[in-house]
Amino acid sequence: MVSKEQLKELHIGEQWVDALNATFERFDIMNPLRKAAFIAQCGHECGNFKMLEENLMYKAETLMKLWPKRFPTLEFANQYAKNPKKIANMVYANRMGNRDEASGDGYRFRGRGCIQLTGHANYYHAGQALGEDFVMQPELVATPMYAALSAGFFWNTHKLNVLADNRDIKMMTKRINGAFIGLADREKHYIHALSVLT
Repeated sequence: MVSKEQLKELHIGEQWVDALNATFERFDIMNPLRKAAFIAQCGHECGNFKMLEENLMYKAETLMKLWPKRFPTLEFANQYAKNPKKIANMVYANRMGNRDEASGDGYRFRGRGCIQLTGHANYYHAGQALGEDFVMQPELVATPMYAALSAGFFWNTHKLNVLADNRDIKMMTKRINGAFIGLADREKHYIHALSVLT
């Protein structure tokens, strides 16, 4: 089990002790390599366990960089700029089990948790696996217990324990992120977590 003293060394609040231990036990993240990898990847994804909800406060220029096909012109992007609800409803419409823009599903099922759970289908499947109704209560995913457990569900379904056992931070990052964004930071978190946990 991970202790509050170990979490303190990792600059993670003690409110995460129960959530992390429950996740580790449930998804067989039981050896130091797996725990360190989970803490490192989640630590990078959610600002060291401090940001449990996607920040969609984007300027027009950023929207055009992130989603060039959806925001082809500055004039169009300006209609959405700095409006998280409107942005989420547009960029996540008709994807990941969400309905159209007017439904509000994009914002309702925006990224939450340690490894951002996004979209109606993902909220539904994670909720089914964890015995909670995340579709009716999506905000649960932004609480420490379900932020960690939903990340554990993702970890398990993407077979990340095998990569953790092989210390393959690069491939783990690709499965979580789709690319290698933040790889150096993830590796730094991993080395630190491993030293604290062993």
